[in-house]
Amino acid sequence: MTTASVRTSSPRTVNADVLVLGFHSDGDRLAIAVGDALDSSQRRELAAVLKRLGASAKVGDVTKLPSAGVVKAPVIVAAGLGSTGSPDHETLRRAAGAAARSLAGTATVAFALPADGPDSIRAIAEGALLGGYAYDRYLEKKHEPIGEIVILSDAGRSAAGRAALNAAIAVADAVNYARDLVNMPPNDLYPESFADDVKARARGTGVRVAVTDEKALADKGYGGIMGVGMGSARPPRLVRLTYNPPKARAHIAFVGKGITFDSGGLSIKPASSMQTMKCDMSGAAAVASATFAIAALGIPVRVTTYACLAENMPSGHATRPGDVLTMYGGKTVEVLNTDAEGRLVLADGITTANAGKPDLIVDVATLTGACIVALGTRVSGVFSNDDSLLEKIPEIADSVGESMWPLPIPDEMNDKLRTTKVADLSQHNPEMWGGALFAAAFLREFVGEGIAWAHLDIAGPAFNEGAPFGYTPKGGTGTAVRTLVALASDRAQA
Repeated sequence: MTTASVRTSSPRTVNADVLVLGFHSDGDRLAIAVGDALDSSQRRELAAVLKRLGASAKVGDVTKLPSAGVVKAPVIVAAGLGSTGSPDHETLRRAAGAAARSLAGTATVAFALPADGPDSIRAIAEGALLGGYAYDRYLEKKHEPIGEIVILSDAGRSAAGRAALNAAIAVADAVNYARDLVNMPPNDLYPESFADDVKARARGTGVRVAVTDEKALADKGYGGIMGVGMGSARPPRLVRLTYNPPKARAHIAFVGKGITFDSGGLSIKPASSMQTMKCDMSGAAAVASATFAIAALGIPVRVTTYACLAENMPSGHATRPGDVLTMYGGKTVEVLNTDAEGRLVLADGITTANAGKPDLIVDVATLTGACIVALGTRVSGVFSNDDSLLEKIPEIADSVGESMWPLPIPDEMNDKLRTTKVADLSQHNPEMWGGALFAAAFLREFVGEGIAWAHLDIAGPAFNEGAPFGYTPKGGTGTAVRTLVALASDRAQA
């Protein structure tokens, strides 16, 4: 396991196996960003060597070279910081993450990136800890992590600097836990085992966990969760996590979509579309992991979290197109496409969350392919019944390095929800356009009167099918964890 610390040591003399330095482009020149730690001639010499090596200062690019005695560490990794000598926090995260990815198995890595305050320390530590992640549970040859990460900063002398490091460790640990859950294959992660894993994780954290099994779900009328899970031999679960600190300044409810495998049900997906459908529980992983991080940080906000877990499979017991489900709370829904199952489990979770009268409900889900069509694979969609939230959440997400964009719920979606003649609501859009907007409108129908609500559609960024970049690995990304934690912090300060 990688440890992290912050020190005030000089980059020139720090005891480390590798020293990570930042550099940026300055027109046709390259410039080393280490302040006064190296003299001007040493900085020019290093920059000249990097130029001869064809090094790129693009954020996320790294170049390794021997230190040749310029510093005590035998190896230097030069991390690109783009075209500015004053990188923002996301640039620092990406640079640190890219460097960490390239240094697996190194005993001690010292980061001498620009860190002039606590926020910079946190960004560098988060990037390094997230960038060093690898999922090797099923590999015979295990990944060798970095042994120790050392952030070099004069701000490390302050209590705020040390607190920033601790916050980075807690948040990175939560994101990496979400990644582990998403990456776990569906033969080992299914509703019951997911619930068991969360219960085990909660021990000693201050987070309490309660699990509702399939018998109790049926008895209590959870028609959405039960309807989605009926086709599977592995029955559904509803997992509730609660964190209730003394003197809580707000109450937030999180609801996460936890489809541990999505075949599409009887509206079955093409084979190629199923290959990554273990990731369809990313929303539940995010809300559970964020709850643990909020508790670890001691944020004075009450959190009630619902992970709505089911496996969507075809069988003789599966829900059919044309079936009518009675949801928790009594609304009826005509199912038109069993591959639009996420909104059904979320609706039950949102209705359950209403009873606690939270100040805010946030649901998180890999909900629609339409959101990927609209925003691509690296941007999540945000919907809300509150204009200020619709503006605020993308700002909060941006501040922690997650990309989110506000999307509307047009009035005509209300009519489309009611095209059915046999139930209160239609489950699926009657036309092929605006699928993400229709799904958000459907969820809004279950939000209690007077409760602020936001829906995060993370279908694009939740699972990276391409090459790693910055601090983002291939596979599960842990998207939305950092935004939810920052949102809780914002609510605590309101």
